[in-house]
Amino acid sequence: MRFLFALLAALAASVASPALAQYQAPKHTVDYPPLAGSAEDLEFGPELQRGRSPAAMLADSRKLAAALAALQPQRPKLVDAYVVSIALDSDPVFGREAREAGKVLGARYDAKGRTIVLGGSSGAAPSELPAGSLTSLTLALARVAELMDKQQDVLVLYTTSHGAKVGIAYHDGDEGFGILTPSRLAGILDGLGIKNRVLILSACYSGIFVPAVSSDTTALFTAASSERPSFGCMAENDWTFFGDAMINHGLRKAQPLEKASDEARGLIGDWEGAARLQPSNPQVSIGDKVSTWLVPLEARMPKTASQPVGRPATDALKGG
Repeated sequence: MRFLFALLAALAASVASPALAQYQAPKHTVDYPPLAGSAEDLEFGPELQRGRSPAAMLADSRKLAAALAALQPQRPKLVDAYVVSIALDSDPVFGREAREAGKVLGARYDAKGRTIVLGGSSGAAPSELPAGSLTSLTLALARVAELMDKQQDVLVLYTTSHGAKVGIAYHDGDEGFGILTPSRLAGILDGLGIKNRVLILSACYSGIFVPAVSSDTTALFTAASSERPSFGCMAENDWTFFGDAMINHGLRKAQPLEKASDEARGLIGDWEGAARLQPSNPQVSIGDKVSTWLVPLEARMPKTASQPVGRPATDALKGG
């Protein structure tokens, strides 16, 4: 179950899968530090790095620079999608989910060469990817804004992490901390002029983003309402409930985005009901002008569905 991420409290320690015994992903073992002096300070989306080695910082900077440089320019006669998939927590479930989301969304939206995945370890080995952080997310979005035609092209953003009623948590082991607030995400996207966007936010309480980032050219999907947790975020899982339903099932099929979301919400409702969990109430907001770019983009979707991968999120509830 996705637990409430208390801003000034410790996150629960990750549980390592026996199959991953040779490599241990970074764990959360220390208290989450204060990030702001007041509620107003949180609106700026604070980020803190604590004790990270200079060599590790340089290595990650190089990986991020290479990934950003590899993004391809837009094609003038097509509605292009730029996919950014990010795990903002180092628990391996989020790294696994972000990687597969990048594959699924990149294939669905013809985004080969225009997809970037940011995140920590998938659990098997140290991460080959640039780290998922508030800084790397901001820089990736800024690079996308440079490359895209903002009048016709589309940002497809997938985020996965723990969340709280103040925003989505950035938490990398004991070294990286932060909060992505609704106002900060809205400020980044609006400031960069990224108007056409599919935003898929997987975190507890992610419905708090609806008022801030909804627009007539935005399709927004959240794992839960502003008052509810979502489920499936144990470190050893391959998927959260929302990621499994939305990415691993709904969006693999050649069906419209809204229909994929309907399928995902139905699956989540069934899974939560079978486990007697409080409904997470995923939220959907699709602007009136979304069809102007979504229809031509989805006309190029693969006609054949890809197969789900990984252990179903509900397996964890069975102890299997």
